[in-house]
Formats: sequence, C-alpha cells, structure tokens
Amino acid sequence: MVALIDLTNGATLGALSALNSQAPYGADVIARVSYSMEHDDGVTTLQARIAATINDLVDQLITSAQVERQHIYECVAVGNATMMHLIFGIDPAPIAVYPFITALKESFTVRAADVNLNLHPNARLFALPHIGAYVGADIVSGVLATGLVRNEDDHIRLYIDVGTNGEIVLGSRNRALSTAAPAGPAFEGAQIKCGMRASEGAIEGVRITEDDVELQIIGGKQKALGLCGSGLVDVAAQLVKRGLVESSGRLLTAVAARVGGIPESLANRLINVDGIDSFLLADGIIITQQDIRALQFAKAAIAAGVKVLMAQMKLHDEDLHEVMLAGSFGSYINPESARAIGLVPNVAVERIVAVGNTALEGAKMCLLSFREREAVNTLIDFVEYVELSGDVEFNDIFVETLAFPVL
Repeated sequence: MVALIDLTNGATLGALSALNSQAPYGADVIARVSYSMEHDDGVTTLQARIAATINDLVDQLITSAQVERQHIYECVAVGNATMMHLIFGIDPAPIAVYPFITALKESFTVRAADVNLNLHPNARLFALPHIGAYVGADIVSGVLATGLVRNEDDHIRLYIDVGTNGEIVLGSRNRALSTAAPAGPAFEGAQIKCGMRASEGAIEGVRITEDDVELQIIGGKQKALGLCGSGLVDVAAQLVKRGLVESSGRLLTAVAARVGGIPESLANRLINVDGIDSFLLADGIIITQQDIRALQFAKAAIAAGVKVLMAQMKLHDEDLHEVMLAGSFGSYINPESARAIGLVPNVAVERIVAVGNTALEGAKMCLLSFREREAVNTLIDFVEYVELSGDVEFNDIFVETLAFPVL
C-alpha cells in the first residue's frame, strides 16, 4: 500500500494498494528469498519489481490528487524484514537460515532515487528498524501506532498481526516481549480448497443457524466465488458451535450428524468430495476436513506463540486488558470467532479489538515527526525478541492448542 500525505497538515490525499509484482517470482517471502538465492540477479530483479509496483501506485496517486511529482520529497517505508531488504537491494538470505539475522537493524535514510523510486530527485526515504528477523519494521510501526509500550496506564496488551507469520507483541511500558509464529498461508486463503484473497465475491462472514447457512460476501454479490481467511475462521467457529465439528477438529459425516440429532437441513450439507469429508457452504463452495486441519495448525501456531510469551511474563488470560488484531486480515476477523477457535486468549469479547492497518499509521507518524523516528530505535531496544524455532516448550504447547477449545 502507498499513501500520499500532505506534510503541511497531515491529511491523507489518497491511498492505494496493489498486488506485489514480485508475485511471479514467489507467492510469499520465503519463496522470494529462495529465488534471490538461486539466481545471480535475483535480488536485483526483485528490487526492480517492488520499485515498479510502488512507482505505479505513486503515478496513480499524484494524478488523482493533482500533485506534482517533484513535490514528493520525504518518504517512509515499513514492511516485513524480507521485503525491507529487497526494496533496498540487500540480500535477504541470512533471514532464512539459522541463526536468522538481518542485515538491517536500526533505522536509516537513503535517497529514494537510489532504490529506483521516481520522486523528487533528492527525496529521502526513511526505513523503520526491525526487532528480529521475523518481527519487522511493519510490527515496529504497529507497536508505535498503538502506543503499546508507551501507554501510561500499565495495562498489559497483546498485539497480533495475523498472517503467514503471526507476529506477536505482549506487554506494557514496563516490559514487552515479541515473537513470530509460523502460521502458514491458511489465513490468507492459500492452500484452502475453495480459498481466495479477500476480494469481491469472497465469503468473509458465515453464520450457521439451527437449520440454515447465512453468508456475507464481499461486494454484496449473490454468488460466492470462494472463501477468504475471515470467512474460514467464521465457518470453523460456527461448525464447532453447532456440533458439526468436534473439539478434535473432526468434521462429522452426514450419518453421524443425524444420529447426533443435527437437523436434516444441515446434515445434508455434510458431503464427501473425492473421498474427503466436506461441508457445503454454497453452490460449488465447500470447506473440507483438510481445510479445517490447516486452520487448526495456523491458529495453534499463533496461540502457542502467545502462550510462550505469557508464560515468560508469568501472565494469565485475565491479566490481559486488551487483545489487538492488526493488519488487513486482523481487521476483518470476527472477535467472537477468533476466541471460539482458540486463536486468541479466552478474554471478554469486548476486549478483542481490530486496530486496522497500524503499520501504515505508524509510518505516517514517522513521516510527520522526527521525534517519532527517534522513538522507534528506542522501541527496538526495549522490546525483547523471543525465537520460537526449536523451542521445546513451543512445540509442546503447539500440540496442546491444536484442538478447538470448549468454551
């Protein structure tokens, strides 16, 4: 996403997003790191592609806002560690191998033209720092925007950016820990039978009544094209609530559902497709047993990461004042569904809040204030990074959190 900000008053003149044109070289950051390692010109190619994506968005924004290109002279960049390395043309390979280190740590400033951005010839580009290899500048920006480590009330807050890597920050102004949990692509609709991105036609919300299924489809379409991440979380929570999925994650067969007293209208939706037990959501759209297992692995990774941090700080669910769900996906998750599947701790629903694109908000703060730019370097020294890979405690907790909770 690119946002155009008026530095005289802080107003947002426009914001646009687009698919990263690096996608043909890898669907996710790990694949792109692999591409950069396997090709001599890999880093150069990927840097050129992300710069082209940004330049295209800038072109559209300055046209719509009627702003001269040469008037864009100050920029701020945030993103995960891999993307930040690639935009600056730095080899990201060390991020992917033990001991998982980054070439970039603290914030720095370069000429935007040096990274192929087509702005004022002397425009400056400020890069936020990273906490760890998998807790990048986007999370630092989010923590800055939410005030998690600066709130004066001493309340404990939990920040979760739900995605392929579930980044987690826990704490207050007294102490804070962070980590990243390998959730996989299920929350983004990838590797799900009828999964898709959260775009027009995707099922984003599901409610299963005693005898029917109600769908919320992006764009108000009558016909669903697929199931996005928030819809996946919703349908799993609803299936568990209606007794169609056991705590273990096993989806009932139609026969078992009828024996258990499930209404015929719902039992009829329990079908077998190519030998796989499935639930029919809409014409041509199903959620399979494998999809449910993928969701279990994804939510367990994040839940286990949270539990590891809470154990290190000797905290319990009741100690949490607020659970913040961040990022484009976190903004659309139904808090009640997130709690029902065990993605977040068992706190009162009103304490689970969607905080939106906090990475963008933190970037705006740094764009408008040099004091905030100094603050982010203090922040990374304050927030402790916990590495989960190979952690026996994490592995044990992960297994324990695979099941859906019985609330």
